[in-house]
Amino acid sequence: MEIIDGKEVAQALKKQIAAQVATMVGAGERAPHLVAILVGDDGASQTYVDHKEKMSAEVGFRSTVLRLSGDTSQAELLDLIAKLNRDTEVDGFIVQLPLPRHIDEQKVIEAIDPSKDVDGFHPENVGRMVMGLPSFVSATPDGILQLLKYYNIPTAGKHCVVIGRSNIVGRPIANLLSQKGWDCTVTMCHSRTRNLADVVRSGDIVIAALGRAEFVTADMIKPGAVVIDVGITRVPAPETKSGFRLKGDVKFDEVAPLCSYITPVPGGVGPMTIISLMRNTLLAKRLFGFFDRE
Repeated sequence: MEIIDGKEVAQALKKQIAAQVATMVGAGERAPHLVAILVGDDGASQTYVDHKEKMSAEVGFRSTVLRLSGDTSQAELLDLIAKLNRDTEVDGFIVQLPLPRHIDEQKVIEAIDPSKDVDGFHPENVGRMVMGLPSFVSATPDGILQLLKYYNIPTAGKHCVVIGRSNIVGRPIANLLSQKGWDCTVTMCHSRTRNLADVVRSGDIVIAALGRAEFVTADMIKPGAVVIDVGITRVPAPETKSGFRLKGDVKFDEVAPLCSYITPVPGGVGPMTIISLMRNTLLAKRLFGFFDRE
C-alpha cells in the first residue's frame, strides 16, 4: 500500500509553474494576473482566498483580491465582472463561492468570460470539457488527474467507480476518466444506486466524493484497488485544540491496508485544488487564443 502525497505533488507542480513564469518574464512578457472577488466576510472563503493569494506570489503571478461588502448588489457584482472581462491585463479571475443569498450564483458564473473562467465552472467550459475540447477543468477533478499521472497509476481499461454526482467533482471526473488517454470504464454511483457496496467493490479505482464522513468501509473495497478520497468533513473531537478533526469519505484505517494506493485526508486531494487554479491561470495567459475573445 502506498499513500498518495498530495503535498508532494503540489510542491512539484508549483516548481514547474514558477519556472515557466520565470522564463516568461525573462523573455519580456508580463506575469500571469489572477484576480479573486470575495463578497462578504465568510471565514472559510477568506482563508481560501488568502491561500490563493499566497500561492500566486510563490509562483510569480500578479495577484489581486477585490473584497466587497456582504450587501453588494447582484447588479454591482455583475458590473465588476463585466469590467474584468474587458480588462486585457487580467488573464483569469474567480468569484469565491458561496455568495450571499441575495445573489444568484449561476447568473454570476455565466457572466464570466469563459476564456477567463479559471475555476472551470462556466457552462461553456463544462461543455467543452465533455466534448474533449480545450477548456479549463475545475480544480478538484484536475487535481485528481494530476495525482494519478504523478504516481503513474494505470487507468486504461480499468473500472473506475465514482461515488457522488455533483457538478463540481463527480460528473466531471467521471467524464474525464472515460475520455481517450485515460480510457477508464466508469460507473457513477449516487444515493439511489442499488447494491451500492457491491458496485463499489467492483472498482479498480474508487473515487469517493459524496461528503459523508467515513462512508466507505473495508467491505466495499476489493484488494489492490486505488482509492481517491475527495471528502472532507469536520467531526467533533473535544480532545483536540481546535475541537474537531477532518475526516474523509473513506474509513482510512480499515480501508488503507487493502489498497495499492490511497489518498489521506487531509494531505491528499486537498493540496491540489489551489495548484490546479494556478495551472489554469498559466494556461489562460499562454493560450490566450484557444477561445475567441471579443
